[in-house]
Amino acid sequence: MALHEPRPSTAVPVLRRAIVYGAALSFAIAIVGSVVGALVAELPGMLSALIGAGMGFVFLALTAASILLADRVTGSDLLSPAYFGIVIGSWILKFIVFLVLVFTLRDLDFIEPGVLFACLVAAVIGGLVTDIVAVTRSRVPYVDVTLPSKDEIPDL
Repeated sequence: MALHEPRPSTAVPVLRRAIVYGAALSFAIAIVGSVVGALVAELPGMLSALIGAGMGFVFLALTAASILLADRVTGSDLLSPAYFGIVIGSWILKFIVFLVLVFTLRDLDFIEPGVLFACLVAAVIGGLVTDIVAVTRSRVPYVDVTLPSKDEIPDL
């Protein structure tokens, strides 16, 4: 292996697992939130819960996708300015989209703000928990070692 040849990323399985866990959590929040929202505020409550859970998952998935994209573009070079530019740029974009959605959705008639807020907060906090679980359950090597073949070992 050459000195500057890109290494395969060890982050890919961790981030994929985080997306799967986040999707499962968002689905559960959408189901529970829809039922509770429908009981509290009928159709607007149900729609608000679905929108809140969906927003939470989209933002969670965009974080993982931006890291995967940055990893692929830079060849797993975490110190590359392009890596930071892609990840930080996606976070800024998500923040702007979040603000636009919040200010747009709050004035719509079919939105129940309390249900939307509760589901969005549950999705965000749950997303952080699923990220932690995905990272702690992953088996990522600390070092990259290539062992010599049988022919490369000298006879002693």
